[in-house]
Amino acid sequence: MLTLLARSMTRASRPLLARPVGVAQEWARPIVQQEGLPKLPVPPLQQTCDRYLAALEPLLSPEELEHTRDLLNDFLTSGVGDRLQKGLERRASKKENWLTDWWMQSAYLDSRMPVAMYTSPGVVLPRVHFKDRQGQIRFAAKLIAGVLSFKKMLDNETLPVQHLGGKPLCMDQYYHVLSCCRIPGPKKDSIVNHDHHTHITVVHNFQFFILDVYNSDHTPLSVDQIYLQLEKIWNSSLQTNKEPIGILTSQHRNTWGKAYNNLLKDKTNKESVRAIEKSIFTVCLDAPLASVSDELYYSRAAAQMLHGGGSRWNSGNRWFDKTLQFIIGEDGSCGLTYEHAPTEGPPIMYLLDYVVEYMKRTEAQMVRAPMIPLPMPQKLRFNITPETKKDIESAKQNMNIMVHELDVRAFIFSEYGKDVPKANKLSPDGYIQMAMQLAYYRMYKECCSTYESASLRMFRLGRTETIRSTTNDSFAFVKAMDDPAKQNSEKVSLLDKAISAHRAYATMAVHGQAIDRHMLGLKMVAIEDLTSLPEIFMDTAWAVAQHFNLYTSQVGCKTDCVMVLGPLVPDGYGVCYNPMENHINFAVTAYNSCEETNASKFSRALRRALGDMRTLLEQTPRPNI
Repeated sequence: MLTLLARSMTRASRPLLARPVGVAQEWARPIVQQEGLPKLPVPPLQQTCDRYLAALEPLLSPEELEHTRDLLNDFLTSGVGDRLQKGLERRASKKENWLTDWWMQSAYLDSRMPVAMYTSPGVVLPRVHFKDRQGQIRFAAKLIAGVLSFKKMLDNETLPVQHLGGKPLCMDQYYHVLSCCRIPGPKKDSIVNHDHHTHITVVHNFQFFILDVYNSDHTPLSVDQIYLQLEKIWNSSLQTNKEPIGILTSQHRNTWGKAYNNLLKDKTNKESVRAIEKSIFTVCLDAPLASVSDELYYSRAAAQMLHGGGSRWNSGNRWFDKTLQFIIGEDGSCGLTYEHAPTEGPPIMYLLDYVVEYMKRTEAQMVRAPMIPLPMPQKLRFNITPETKKDIESAKQNMNIMVHELDVRAFIFSEYGKDVPKANKLSPDGYIQMAMQLAYYRMYKECCSTYESASLRMFRLGRTETIRSTTNDSFAFVKAMDDPAKQNSEKVSLLDKAISAHRAYATMAVHGQAIDRHMLGLKMVAIEDLTSLPEIFMDTAWAVAQHFNLYTSQVGCKTDCVMVLGPLVPDGYGVCYNPMENHINFAVTAYNSCEETNASKFSRALRRALGDMRTLLEQTPRPNI
């Protein structure tokens, strides 16, 4: 959804950092104990060049590959590569993480595209059947109480350290999920963390309220207390003709930066905006949408989480700069959206799992606390000048264009889940990635650059690296799958090899030995040294490598939900998946303006690929099973 190639170049190369640049902190929390974590390594230069060339092999013609090989050879032998490598190694010796500052700026804060749909993912929860308005408010009250319970672990620093392969992971991102907000600037944005505030923001019918969620003795409000406060908010925001001030946050960042400065010239507006920014998180009580068939429900709910459905519906019922916004629709569509700069998916999903479990426990043991009268939540006032009114109308138009531009298809693949690949001793993630490769090849008769996120949290302040799922082995498998001359045994062998290659690349990535972040670092050293950019970064192959037609993410979660995000390039797909034991949740996005892509067709091709791969395994005895 970015402005075409510009976006693919900005976002395609990004991990996701943790101690963000441009982060102002009013009050610093104690640092998470992570002295024992290793620093992100700088991989050997020759290794990265060799692996880069190997990654290009299935994507380029022999002539293009030979040209790039010559450029890489020159890069390695001319001294240019060594000079940049040494510059990067010097930086790594001085910083906690050589990547984080560059990453935050280049991937997020320098980007001028809207955060809604372009960088902020959505998460769809299973549909909730509210019998009445009270059901919606009761659900919201329990959810808020669950997040406050999670926050207590952060405040007390009792959040358990997570491990991968027996090694501890960096927990820093968890401290940037709550009380965080992005601030627009005319040329670049910043992130502000307001740790010591005690209120959340609640928005209903485009009207914002401050809800203090702690008692005077610093204990969190009970579910019943929160429920009564939400009732007060609901009853004092019944008007549906209010200006949707929140829709301004969905604009192009330069446009919003100017509108933001205009808005804050007024003292009342400034106080209201600051109150939203300083809140712990936001709860959006959404109006119901027009009913759709059960088949289309999850697709519509996924779109609702990404953008709110347009100016007619709930796009103005958001503050898209807020790091964490929970969305609770009157019609039972529930989930969240998060601003991606301070954190990535796993901490969000861990928090979500915790809150969902908390809500289940609360259901079983509702203990009514004694009721202490609480003050009326504060309604935030905005003075709408003619200039701001004009900005709002412009934001409405642009949001409606974006909504119509994005095709979203969310579905449950119910034939099987992780059980089938596990029964065949295959990695479920690698298996699903190969199904996507097969679906894409069947549609386009070629393979493409594929991005899958890998975590670098094994390292201090680590964010993500790219797993490049398209390999020579994946290409060999997808070509063989529909070749009648190939025996099933050979196809299964090629599938095994492709999944093994994927697993090897994933292992390489989580250990900081993949290619994308290293090459970004080399490029940034050249830019900061004000020297001419090496030719490898101006080569057609570099553009091909960074043009991720498949932008994918496995967002593992115990909760039966699915994440959704927009494509990375204009002619690409965004694909998120959550593999459960007996089914797989998918969300596929594409742009309607691109004639070559179609989210529904890709979803059908993906279902077919998954079905055919299981049939292949069932029909072919494997000696090692």
